[in-house]
Amino acid sequence: MIKQIVKNWKKYLPIIGILLFIYLLVKVNIFNILDEIKQANVYFLFIALIFVFLMIFVQTFKWFIIAVFQNIKVPFYESLKINMITNFYGFVTPSKIGTVVRAEYLKKYTGNIGKGLFNFTIDKILDITSIIFIAIVFSFIFQDKLNLPIGIFSTIFFVFVLFTLFFIKKERSKFVLKFFYKKLVPDKMKDKVRLTFESFYDNVPKKRYFVLFFLLNIINWIIIYSITYFIGLSFGINLPFIYFLAILPIGTLVTMIPISINGLGTREATLISLFALFEISSAKVFSMSVISLFFAGILPAIIASFLIWKEG
Repeated sequence: MIKQIVKNWKKYLPIIGILLFIYLLVKVNIFNILDEIKQANVYFLFIALIFVFLMIFVQTFKWFIIAVFQNIKVPFYESLKINMITNFYGFVTPSKIGTVVRAEYLKKYTGNIGKGLFNFTIDKILDITSIIFIAIVFSFIFQDKLNLPIGIFSTIFFVFVLFTLFFIKKERSKFVLKFFYKKLVPDKMKDKVRLTFESFYDNVPKKRYFVLFFLLNIINWIIIYSITYFIGLSFGINLPFIYFLAILPIGTLVTMIPISINGLGTREATLISLFALFEISSAKVFSMSVISLFFAGILPAIIASFLIWKEG
């Protein structure tokens, strides 16, 4: 009975974000939003579209480089296709967890799923860590205006770093996980789990290269936030880019709470609250958020859906 309740609770949890989105849509007034979109500056929207293609390239490149150091011989063109397809699954799942299917696609080039899981795991950890890092830096710069919990952000950042450094070592990870392996893994699955674990740590890149991986993630987020920046300019939000770098990472972190599909609703509520500190109207912020979602999320997902259909 309890298991069924928990299962249903998780199933309907993403609806919270959708209901919040509808509430904001009504409160801000859909006609105000449509007016903002009609008056948008097409020139800035075109620049934002160019950054979307740059985002797709860098987004692919950052995990492709990890694959290179893992000795995964996947062509870059194929990596672009895999990235588009896996991002589609990430777009339609809470916290973008669907992108884990990348491991299955990389299995074609590794012979096992372990290497692909390592590629996904490290890329995901560095992805989140880089957002937190940007949030810490720019929240500190605007601490008098934003009044955000920098101490909590810093603690989470160092926890992620220490976690990565600890589990990057196979022996340490094995020592911690062997209890779960012995007690929780069914006997019929022990061999498969053991082989996956061994392949997970096959050709792990040296720690010094993780600085490069981290910097590529930083660049990727700056490009993504540049898309929103130019869309914001198209709606007359004339704040310096540095303000966007202070606000948008907070919105990104909030969207990772699994109560919505791709942060729908939670992102808009967060951005409206934060941009209000700089006297930006909710209609402009809501419009910017929705168009940013279309450019950086829905548009690539539409392209990816054709690739998925073609792949069968």
